[in-house]
Amino acid sequence: MSISGKKIILAVTGSIAAYKTPHLVRLLVKAGAEVRVVMTPSSGQFVSPLALATVSRNPVFRSVADGASWNNHVEAGLWADAMLIAPCSANTLAKLAHGFCDTIVNAVYLSARCPVFIAPAMDEDMWKHPSTKQNIQQIKTYGNYLIPVAHGELASGLVGEGRMAEPEEIIRFLEVFFDADKPLTGKKALVTAGPTYEKIDPVRFIGNFSTGKMGIAIAESLAAHGASVTLVLGPTHLAAVHPGIDTIHVASAQEMYDRCVDLFPGMEIAVMAAAVADYRPETVAGGKIKKQSDALSISLVKTPDILATLGGIKKKTQIVTGFALETDGELEYADRKLKEKNADMIVLNSLRDEGAGFGFDTNKVTVLSRNSVPQAYPLLEKQQVAEIIVKHILELQQHVQEVL
Repeated sequence: MSISGKKIILAVTGSIAAYKTPHLVRLLVKAGAEVRVVMTPSSGQFVSPLALATVSRNPVFRSVADGASWNNHVEAGLWADAMLIAPCSANTLAKLAHGFCDTIVNAVYLSARCPVFIAPAMDEDMWKHPSTKQNIQQIKTYGNYLIPVAHGELASGLVGEGRMAEPEEIIRFLEVFFDADKPLTGKKALVTAGPTYEKIDPVRFIGNFSTGKMGIAIAESLAAHGASVTLVLGPTHLAAVHPGIDTIHVASAQEMYDRCVDLFPGMEIAVMAAAVADYRPETVAGGKIKKQSDALSISLVKTPDILATLGGIKKKTQIVTGFALETDGELEYADRKLKEKNADMIVLNSLRDEGAGFGFDTNKVTVLSRNSVPQAYPLLEKQQVAEIIVKHILELQQHVQEVL
C-alpha cells in the first residue's frame, strides 16, 4: 500500500470523535505505517492514552515535558513523513491558524517539515461559523491539506456537516497523496479560476463576484492525483498551495485568453472554471471619468470565448471541461453549451440553489458529458465537488484511451 513504510504522527485533540482514533491507528499500522501519537490534555477525556499506546506500539506524549523527561517535539516534527491531526477541534483549528504553542500538538505542528493533514470535527454551527471558515482558509494558505468533513449525526444529536471523516476515508486520502502511481502522474492540466476585471478607466472595472474557490479546489484535486497543473488565476485574494501547481496571475479576459491559447497545446486536460466577463468596454479612458451628468453610457464589446476556442482546436487526446452558471433553463442551456463549444464535459450550477455559486464554500452541481445521462449531486463542500469533477475527468480519460 502507498503508506507502507511511512512514519506518521497522529495528533489527537479534544473532540468526541477522538473515540475513533484507536481504530484509525489500527488501520494505519495494518497498512504498514509507523505511528506515533501526541495528544492535547483535553483529548484524554474522550480516548485513553493507554489504548493509543497499545495499538500504535509506541509511547503516547501529552505534554512537551513530563517531570524531568523532555519530549522532543522538534525531533518528532523532523521524524515524520506526515502529520495527521484527527480529530481537529475548533479550538485547535484556531490555534493552528494563529500560531499558538500551548500544547505538544501545536509544538509538533510548528516544528513539522512534512505535509500536514487536518481532519476537523465539530458541530455544524461551529463548522459554519465565519471565524471557523476564516481559520480553515488561513491554515490552507500555509500549505496544509484539509480532509473534508462528513455529513451525518453529530454529538449534539443534530444531523448536518461537521463529522470527522471516517477512519477508512482518512486512510484513502493519505493513500492518494502518497501513491507513487497516481492516475494523473505525467499528465499536464490547465485550470482557470476567479473573475476577470475589464477596465473602464484607471480606477474602475467591470467584474463579478467570483472568488476562485471552485477552480482552485479543482486545481488542488488534479495535483493531488498526480497532474502537473498550471492555474491561470484572475484577481482574487485566494491562492493554491499544492507544490504541483504553477499559478499565473491575470486580470482581464484577453489576458486569460492569451495565456490559455498559448498553453493549451501542451495540455492533456483543461478545466475552464473561471467566471470570465462576457463583455468589456470598447475603449478604456486614459484618466478617471469625472461625474459630470446624471447618466453615463459605456459601449461594450464581446470578450474572446476561451472555452469555444479550446474546444475548436482540441485534439482527440485532450479533455476540455467547462462550467455553466445559470438562473433559467439550466439543463437545456448547459447541454447546448456542451455541444456548441465542443466540450467533453459541462459542470452546471444554478444561482437558484441555496449555498451554491459565487463566494460560498459549498456548491451543488450537475455534470453533463457526451453520450451520458446528466448526473446531479447534492450540496457539498467545494473540495468534495472538485473530487467528483476529477473523478469524471478520469472516466473520460479512460474512455479516450480505450477509443484510441
